[in-house]
Amino acid sequence: MVTSQDDRHVPTGTLARLAQRAGRVFASASTWYRLVRDRGWRRPRARVHPQRPTEGIRATKPNQVWHVDTTLVRLLDGSRAYLHAVIDNFSQRILVWRLAERFEPVNAVAVLLEAERAAGHEALPTVVADRGVENRNGDVDALIASGLLRRVLAQTEIRQSNSMIEAWWRCLKHQWLYLNTLDGVATLRRLVAFYVSEHNTRLPHSAFAGQTPDEMYSGTGADVPAQLDAARKAARQRRLEENRAQSCPACPSAGTAA
Repeated sequence: MVTSQDDRHVPTGTLARLAQRAGRVFASASTWYRLVRDRGWRRPRARVHPQRPTEGIRATKPNQVWHVDTTLVRLLDGSRAYLHAVIDNFSQRILVWRLAERFEPVNAVAVLLEAERAAGHEALPTVVADRGVENRNGDVDALIASGLLRRVLAQTEIRQSNSMIEAWWRCLKHQWLYLNTLDGVATLRRLVAFYVSEHNTRLPHSAFAGQTPDEMYSGTGADVPAQLDAARKAARQRRLEENRAQSCPACPSAGTAA
């Protein structure tokens, strides 16, 4: 009964009672669990899930695809603050961010307009957003209708999720914000400004072979991967030479008899 295809939908505890009702096995559920564990019986429950995309959206140049989202940050006094941001898909650079004390959908429009102005009207970016009310409202719809931007809804109009900016939210919170005392909006704004600057200008990104998001966005770091590779090879060679040059005075030389 444990390994039967006919009863694979029945939980093991219920299976014990079902066996009693059928007059087949009179044993407690704990006995069933113990026998299943001790004898290594496997329930025939191989789950079949829809195939998920293994790679998200990948832009080929800056300002081709953006991601916009809003996250909530709780302060020590129990109040809330709402952080809106736009990240560039190609460079993973934070283009614009805004912190607000109240949840207002108009803030999503504000960050998108600021990002569009900063891009210099050079392209028609595709904005990936989730289905939250901050991204689907009259103000945002009017902005999209103006022709300045295109919008696609993650996991609705496309299979991919809005995971790029959601991953950045996790980094921001767990690697920085939650290490500090969030005692007010002014403190939070200062902490976010610091981390955005660090992320954009100082921290090398593993996806870019050591380039920073700013260097990827501006195209000024093309020689960084080659420089780092040459430096690694030189350091490895120095270590080999230093190790080979060392001798151990406590050990006899190779020609000395034991």
